[in-house]
Amino acid sequence: MPIELLLLCLVAFAAGFVDAVVGGGGLLQIPAALILLPGVPVATVIGTTKLPSFSGTSFAAAQYARKVKLNYKHVALMACIAGPSAFIGSRMLTLVSNDFMKPFLLVVLSCVAIYTYSKKNFGIHSEKDHSERAHLIFICLISLFLGFYDGFIGPGTGSFLILAFVTLLGFNFLKASATAKFVNLSTNIGSIILFASSGRIIWHIALPMAAFNALGGFLGARLAILRGNAFIRVFFLCVIGLTIARFAWDVFFK
Repeated sequence: MPIELLLLCLVAFAAGFVDAVVGGGGLLQIPAALILLPGVPVATVIGTTKLPSFSGTSFAAAQYARKVKLNYKHVALMACIAGPSAFIGSRMLTLVSNDFMKPFLLVVLSCVAIYTYSKKNFGIHSEKDHSERAHLIFICLISLFLGFYDGFIGPGTGSFLILAFVTLLGFNFLKASATAKFVNLSTNIGSIILFASSGRIIWHIALPMAAFNALGGFLGARLAILRGNAFIRVFFLCVIGLTIARFAWDVFFK
């Protein structure tokens, strides 16, 4: 177990770094945990990785809060919706399989990657100017659906949040990434409450991973703030590519 724990901690650091920049840290952390903890039920593995995700996201959110101007009333509203939605999604995970969603997500992500690559100014500048009512409707829908997704499926939630904020709300990548961190905090809390109350967190593994994920989150957020939108766009495309590969493997080879 010491070697497996060390490897999990190193993966947690990388996941925290990636997640802080553009989301998608679960693409590294969850598969690694499933491989290195082969005898552990899937729901317990996912529950155990939620605590490191929360830790890294907390440190990243703190860095973004100092440098990026956000509407915290809207952030609070999104958090209040996304947290309970994630709790419900995690509850559903313990009852049913989520495999039926993966072919659909594979098609959606492929379209996203093509569009983002072909439209060079996508997410570089703020573009949309919604009315306050339309803006509120969009943030409620985003929080509801992606909060549930995070609890039910998980990997790529941060990237989906960024995509939604850029596409529907006209945020640039830096603002979208910063906002996503606060929403992710809420979804992680909702899932952690469910998994902890049902005994599905292995604490002696989750806590060391949380420390490494936090360090990765701190460094990733600092780099994203320093390098700005163009850097985050490239990182976003890389993570979307990994997400596509992950879902394609699940759909065609499992």
